[in-house]
Amino acid sequence: MESTPPLAATLRRLELLIRERGLSQSDVLKPADLAAETALPEKHVRLLLKGRRVPEDTVNERTCARLKVVAEAHMARTKMRLSELVADMHHRLGISEYWARQICDGKKVPNIELLHGLVGYFEIEAGEPFFTNSADKALNRALLPILQRLEPEEDPLDAMLARHGVVQTDLRLHGALNEEQRRLLVGVLYSVLSPEGDTKQ
Repeated sequence: MESTPPLAATLRRLELLIRERGLSQSDVLKPADLAAETALPEKHVRLLLKGRRVPEDTVNERTCARLKVVAEAHMARTKMRLSELVADMHHRLGISEYWARQICDGKKVPNIELLHGLVGYFEIEAGEPFFTNSADKALNRALLPILQRLEPEEDPLDAMLARHGVVQTDLRLHGALNEEQRRLLVGVLYSVLSPEGDTKQ
């Protein structure tokens, strides 16, 4: 499994791809959207996008702060009042209304079991790390799908040849293949190569 690249590497790659496509950073990276997606303060997102550091925090501090942001976003989206959210959390998570209110206000740190329950309650796809990751890791995770969208798509012919151990091809004798010829060649190779890369008998 490939390791997740650090934020600095992701930002360098994004900067290069943005330049290659004649775009500006503001076309691609929207600090307000990234802040909402990560539950980070927008000012911290802006600092991180510039390659600068943000104030250090503890796991407990960031968990509390992000839970408060998530709870507020949930109330804005569902039009729930705090009292309604607290009552619903009490009912669905089996915690006291006092504890639910403290969590929504960012004043109490949930234990591991409750944090797991909150991930499900608020439908956080990233799981517990959404709340516990450092700011740079949280932003990096949000930037990777953007990077993936900007990355050039892998050529299917090159991908197939690489899978079967062909690192380089020399087609100079007949000139470069056009798109139709490349698709035809991919089809031919699929028909004669087994999944293991051996030719059919």
